[in-house]
Amino acid sequence: MTLQLLEFVVGGNEASDLLPVRSPALLRAHGARRGFWTVLDEGPVEHCLALLLELTDGRWTAHHVRADAGVENGRTEDGEALAHHDGWVYVFGSHFGSKAGPLRPRRAFVARFREDEAAGGVVPVRVVRNRFRLHRAVNDALLKAPFEALPPGERVRARFIGETVARGTARAKGWVDRLVLDDLPLNVEAAAFTPRGSVLLGLRFPVTTDGEPVLVELAGVEGMFEPEVSWPTAVATYALSGVTPPGSLAGFRAIAPLGDDGYAAVVGSIDALGKGSVLLDDHPTGGEVTSRHVRFRLPSAGHVAVGEVVADLAPFHHVEGLAELDGRWFYVTDEDHRVALWAG
Repeated sequence: MTLQLLEFVVGGNEASDLLPVRSPALLRAHGARRGFWTVLDEGPVEHCLALLLELTDGRWTAHHVRADAGVENGRTEDGEALAHHDGWVYVFGSHFGSKAGPLRPRRAFVARFREDEAAGGVVPVRVVRNRFRLHRAVNDALLKAPFEALPPGERVRARFIGETVARGTARAKGWVDRLVLDDLPLNVEAAAFTPRGSVLLGLRFPVTTDGEPVLVELAGVEGMFEPEVSWPTAVATYALSGVTPPGSLAGFRAIAPLGDDGYAAVVGSIDALGKGSVLLDDHPTGGEVTSRHVRFRLPSAGHVAVGEVVADLAPFHHVEGLAELDGRWFYVTDEDHRVALWAG
């Protein structure tokens, strides 16, 4: 596949995910004919929303979106996944931690905003920090899954779970009871809503013991934003077969819904090389994995989705998002201090 590179500088930051703009009003406001949302991964969510836009004269430009999260300003970090649902753009935090742990409560959040409201002025963003409730729901679902999740090594368990529990206990945090020492640390990297209104979370970690990427389906995400809050429940878990290179571990990097009720995705390494990752210390076969564009459908029965490789995106290790627009595929890569958009 031949790719065209479009480079942007957006606050000296790096991009995660790629979501087509659906709002005609938003495009008109910027004099654009098409474009994408991306979320920058350094800082609170209200500082990290950006638009990559193709203007009506064919030039591409980046626009840093001003947003306001109200009382939650400054209390989140590491937004990773974007998804459309019912006129809202949802932003999911990684629910993970730094490369060496521990888990960070600021990353356990879901936010949303009305896309049309980004057409003018400061965008109101509603943020819900779930204090490890999603961590608990997903871990409980994985315990019941018909496939086995790859257990963390001792260093991963100690750094991510043990140290998080110790810190929370020392600070008398109420969320400590939602963590168990045998839990798996979650790294949420991808999200897409299903036609029935549930959301698929694509995990970068954990993967299965066979090295296959894992999806968890959550129902009731919108209940987090209601006046009487209700929390999402995990309704299904899936392993994605047929997309992991032999002898490797591969996790999700991005998911995009397709018009035929299928999904496109990017799978790749479980963590970045050369950055002190404890995950890779324990699971070194998860690092030297280049990105792959794949597609799949959810199974009508069972918990294994069979995937097909659409394109090998080597030599890229860090493809963070994909989207189809007007018959072309676009990818965004995690580059040092720039946003790199590749058009197929």
